[in-house]
Amino acid sequence: MKKAFYILALCALASCACACKKKVDTPKDALMQQLLSFAEQGKIAYGHQDDLPYGHAWKVEDWETDDLERSDIKDVTGHYPLVMGFDLGDIEHGASKNLDGVPFGLIRKATLKHIERGGIVTFSWHPDNLLTGGDAWDVSSNKVVEAVLPGGEKHTEFMEWLRRGADFVESLGNVAIIFRPWHENTGSWFWWGAGLCSAQQYIELFRMTWLYFVKERGLKNLVWCYSPDGGASDIEGYMERYPGDEFVDLLGLDTYASTHFSREESAVLFMESLRKDLASLAAVSVEHKKPVCLSETGLEGIENPVWWTQVLYPAVKDFPITYLLTWRNAWDQPGHFFGAWKGFENEADFKAFAELDQIVLLDE
Repeated sequence: MKKAFYILALCALASCACACKKKVDTPKDALMQQLLSFAEQGKIAYGHQDDLPYGHAWKVEDWETDDLERSDIKDVTGHYPLVMGFDLGDIEHGASKNLDGVPFGLIRKATLKHIERGGIVTFSWHPDNLLTGGDAWDVSSNKVVEAVLPGGEKHTEFMEWLRRGADFVESLGNVAIIFRPWHENTGSWFWWGAGLCSAQQYIELFRMTWLYFVKERGLKNLVWCYSPDGGASDIEGYMERYPGDEFVDLLGLDTYASTHFSREESAVLFMESLRKDLASLAAVSVEHKKPVCLSETGLEGIENPVWWTQVLYPAVKDFPITYLLTWRNAWDQPGHFFGAWKGFENEADFKAFAELDQIVLLDE
């Protein structure tokens, strides 16, 4: 059954790819065609969060003069990841740095540099809790989404937050970005999560964001990604908060391997659940004719010496995902890394993964 979903999804996406090839007028068209071509060819692009601003035990100090050549992934493989992720958290306050301390000027420079090299960039956004004054993980109130929607007590102020986010995107110029706001929404660890708002309220939040960015601000080169957390095997649950085909270009999924079990148990649970999720996502892809991605994944600390080749790859190889993105290698937290780095004891396994024919890195 899973293989049948895979074949159907490839056929559907190949049809979309052919249609896109007939007309490529904008950077968004070109990016969508690139994503669809990965699915058509059975390829999976590899991505890494914050790969240029910092890595394991290093960071860019003077971003204005730095040529942004350093990369943990390049140090190991000789190639940059094809996809890079950056986060806009704290842009809503007009801050100079994001929630991880990365200057927005550096994010702008890294984004344009990576796209110039031929890469793809994706933005996530962890905005603070406007109602309580807490961060994105503050779930002490279930009235936050209600408060920021039209008619809510914080709506006017929230639209100013959206304006600041749109201003930053606009400052990038005529380039295409994958944008995945309000991610992991089927969980309840963010103020926009399933336990904090109704399905209709979430849909209104996503649509309001889209309408402001696209219709009011004219930012039409964004590829909009809908990326709930793991559990896509429950198609009804995955689609309950789906904003609609008009507002979504790419179907995503965020899921991580657990560090709360033994190495063997974690590997088995991750592989089983991810394969079920991707089989269901392939079915949704067929129905809605949207490409799919594994928008966040990884194993913190990567203690399993064969995690890349014997766990992650077997879990994803039979499904039409356009790319997968592993989370960041924090420069100031030695155990908080999700990608390989030079000197890491298990880097050989990642290098073997990166050299698989199906996996694509940036070939400059």
